[in-house]
Amino acid sequence: MEKEKIIKALEELRKDKKRNFNQSVDLIMNLKDFDIKKDSVNLFVALPHKIKDVKVCAFLNKKSPLVETITKDDFIKYKDKKKAKVLAKQYDFFIASASVMPQVAAVFGRYLGPTGKMPSPQMGIITEESENKIKEVLSKYEKLVRVKSKEPSLKICIGKESMKDEEISENSIQTYNTILNALPRKKENIKSVLIKFTMSKALKIE
Repeated sequence: MEKEKIIKALEELRKDKKRNFNQSVDLIMNLKDFDIKKDSVNLFVALPHKIKDVKVCAFLNKKSPLVETITKDDFIKYKDKKKAKVLAKQYDFFIASASVMPQVAAVFGRYLGPTGKMPSPQMGIITEESENKIKEVLSKYEKLVRVKSKEPSLKICIGKESMKDEEISENSIQTYNTILNALPRKKENIKSVLIKFTMSKALKIE
């Protein structure tokens, strides 16, 4: 995917009528020869540029001033299904100390697992509860976008109208390449790629 084409499309989209809110920029990837049940895409894209603030909650042994925390002693409250379900919806991501993961799995697994928010060794488990470790993990989450296929067309928010075209184009390319590498037949699975603002028409970039 060419950066020049993306920037040209963004310049065209900016000519459209101005809206009174900061529109999202969406990348749309239409797939072909793609079995949604067998070949489903479920991954995180680490973007070069932050799009928005994310809400993160941590399961730790003690409270942290850096992040909303649920301590091990508070886990018992979430044996109430309603509270656990509300918690799962309330945050974008969850992190956890390795030492409390067995209890996290037992109490929260059934609610966080299906939504893909369960902390894992790849994403969100910290080996020590130090400020540096927590900061390090939180900084990664600020630039993460979740991609989950529900149909053979993926729509991913890769920016905001207020961002620079260069930043949006770099986020677009990173998203495209990450998804492309996850597809079983790579480029053969891509029918078309479009970019749009929330209220604009979609422009083809590939």
